[in-house]
Amino acid sequence: VKLTDFAKRHQHDIQNDPVFRHRFLQMCGPLGVDPLASQKTVLGKLLGMGDFYHELAVKIAEVCLANKSRNGGIMSIKEIQGILKQRKTRLGMASQQTDVSVSDIQVAIQKLGKLGGGFRTVQVGKSTMVVSVPTELDNDHMEVMEVANKMGGVTLDQVMNSTGWNRPRAERALELLLQEGMAWLDEHNGVSYYWFTSLWQEK
Repeated sequence: VKLTDFAKRHQHDIQNDPVFRHRFLQMCGPLGVDPLASQKTVLGKLLGMGDFYHELAVKIAEVCLANKSRNGGIMSIKEIQGILKQRKTRLGMASQQTDVSVSDIQVAIQKLGKLGGGFRTVQVGKSTMVVSVPTELDNDHMEVMEVANKMGGVTLDQVMNSTGWNRPRAERALELLLQEGMAWLDEHNGVSYYWFTSLWQEK
């Protein structure tokens, strides 16, 4: 009852302030309350948070799909946030543009992940990236992307030098990233460079 009273008092802040919304979700967790679960609950009806995150998940999926041919299905969470802001996205009961935080995007991606299709977040260095393809990225692929994150693009030799791997292991990791469209290949003076457009955007 106290939580419902709190939600009523701060309904506007929960719906419009991404920082307040994140703190409210954190407060609900230890109490075993999921305000996203159903519109049939008192909190669900009051806040419309289930609808908010459902709509946000759809918008994120649209952004990822629209950019898949460019980045192979991996892009930074901040790039997605920027695109949603450019589009002046409105969500839930909001009558005007909704400010969407990184935390909001992460919650929505968790909802998307439960539906399948490969949606998840991965950490590449200090960057949080959203993966929207079912391809399994193992530790080798993540390590290659971390090396690329520092340099923008990498050569086979740079991967081998940074990781201490042998040539076949480095080639295997780069080849999958190339096949999936997450990396682009550029030949310059007889040297192959692998570029990651998703990491350019993060820079």
